[in-house]
Amino acid sequence: MNHSKNVFPPVEKTLHLPLSVDDAFKLFTQGLSTWWPLETHSIGEDQAVSCHIEEHDGGRIYQANRDGSQSPWGLVLAWEPPNRMVMSWHPGKDVNLATQVEVRFTAEGQGSRLELIHSGWEVLGENAEKTRTGYNSGWDMVLGRYISRTENSPA
Repeated sequence: MNHSKNVFPPVEKTLHLPLSVDDAFKLFTQGLSTWWPLETHSIGEDQAVSCHIEEHDGGRIYQANRDGSQSPWGLVLAWEPPNRMVMSWHPGKDVNLATQVEVRFTAEGQGSRLELIHSGWEVLGENAEKTRTGYNSGWDMVLGRYISRTENSPA
């Protein structure tokens, strides 16, 4: 079914960071486990011990669990350090229900700017609007944790 009238705008977030583009990209990708709120935003929250991004096109985004298993969150669709990465995003959902998250880093003044664009809600059908609304506030919380790490504040 094509519901072309149900096109949902992307969730867009912009952060101004006190880090260089290179450092901001590395913290977002290599440092994911240092700021991602696994206790509230993971699959089986108390089972998650860390989360990871494999740094190449086609790389996996996943969480590692206490029992040694891994739970997929998505795949790297474009790996362009330190300026951009794009990933499919389906934590806890079927890969056919993946949305897309693009993260861009650009130099700005003494620091950098992060732009996150989360799109592709239509694939979720009747759950699209509700899920998009949840992610709109969810990204605020998650990125709040990220920005507190850039300022060396306790997360």
